[in-house]
Amino acid sequence: MLSKFLRPSRPAPAASFSVAPGERLYAIGDVHGCLDELERLLTLIDADDAARSPARTSLIFLGDLVDRGPDSAGVVARLLDRARERPPIRFLKGNHEEVFLLALAGDREALRLFCRVGGRETLMSYGLTRKEYDALGYDELSERLPDLVPPSHRDFLESFEDLIVSGDYAFVHAGVRPEVPLEEQVASDLRWIRGSFLDYRRPHPKMIVHGHTITEDVERRANRIGIDTGAYASGKLSALGIEGAESWTLQT
Repeated sequence: MLSKFLRPSRPAPAASFSVAPGERLYAIGDVHGCLDELERLLTLIDADDAARSPARTSLIFLGDLVDRGPDSAGVVARLLDRARERPPIRFLKGNHEEVFLLALAGDREALRLFCRVGGRETLMSYGLTRKEYDALGYDELSERLPDLVPPSHRDFLESFEDLIVSGDYAFVHAGVRPEVPLEEQVASDLRWIRGSFLDYRRPHPKMIVHGHTITEDVERRANRIGIDTGAYASGKLSALGIEGAESWTLQT
């Protein structure tokens, strides 16, 4: 199944990019409902951070916390708790959060898409049984959704950002529209773009760190770094650590 989404992963020559002075950032790729992998990666991040010199440490989740994996509800609950207990932590809205929220708001077309891209597993993680899922039509399912998902989870997902910048880096879910200034990017591109971004070889205004497109390993190019390693199918959830001009990878 993973091979359907994979792009070849090739390293690029190293270049000098830095985050804001005094910051240490950990960018985490698409979790997709994989709570066990998330817990393991958070443990790795905490240990790595503790082993380094003191810094202003932040976590940035690149979006797509939900769908496909077995426990989207658990992932959302875990990260909501972590954000309350141990800030700073920031979240980007992925295309799967976008579709999930539209479905929760009653958009029937979004609900149909949601069910095709892993929403069944998300709904089952919120307590809907497989038998109930198979028996319900879209109208009935739409009526059930608001009762399944706690308001705190919905509010949390609604609060996610579109773009985060630190020093020479910009963090997005899917990518950016080439040759468009960062301040003029539109949300649909930031959450959904693939080909025109992935195939672009010239520099962007910042080094772009993104998820959304699965590669076998972290993909470093001259103008972007992709860190979606398909955790729901591969078991490999990846994080990119960055401090000053140094960057490194942590993986389950």
